[in-house]
Amino acid sequence: MASSSSIAVRELPLFPLPEVVLFPGRPLPLHIFEFRYRIMMNTILDSDRRFGVLMWDPVQGQPAAVGCCAEIIHFQRLPDDRMKILTLGQQRFRVLEYVREKPYRVGLVEWIEDQPPEKDLRIMARDVEQLLRDVVRLSSKLTDQRIELPDDLPDLPRELSYWVASNLYGVASEQQALLEMQDTVKRLEREAEILTSTRNHLAARTALKDALK
Repeated sequence: MASSSSIAVRELPLFPLPEVVLFPGRPLPLHIFEFRYRIMMNTILDSDRRFGVLMWDPVQGQPAAVGCCAEIIHFQRLPDDRMKILTLGQQRFRVLEYVREKPYRVGLVEWIEDQPPEKDLRIMARDVEQLLRDVVRLSSKLTDQRIELPDDLPDLPRELSYWVASNLYGVASEQQALLEMQDTVKRLEREAEILTSTRNHLAARTALKDALK
């Protein structure tokens, strides 16, 4: 755990992004071109290279209250002072209050963690991984494309739950709900529901495709 985690509350520069939910341990590449965020990144690069990513909620017209800290692990300066950065998700946080809004948002945040599990989650994690493999296999068959899961799929239940959540596409509000959960069991259970529904849908479409051959 990074040393900054020992500080229960800290100020953190915040970067709201529409339809983007970052999870711990997951990469997030960004292209920085807006003036205020160029200022932010130059400031961060002179300190601990960390800032908070928050999903911008278009319905509420404001950022979500829970986000994930991102650490810049690589950056490339481009013409016009633009920048390409690669970040990696660290720990999650909850915004307690905004310290300032200009030139970019800075919040007072507290770190949040999952509650320690009361039971062994490895069987549940294996079930979720099998559902994931079923979805990938059926997607490959349906699209006639070779789709493979990475070799370095996380073994640990909590890390697997973050990986699955980060790879759900086009459902930012669902991802945000998974990010806010502080119970690995509930996150894996919800992911099992989503993957089961997806698998059943793909299986029906695959059966129809086979019947029409």
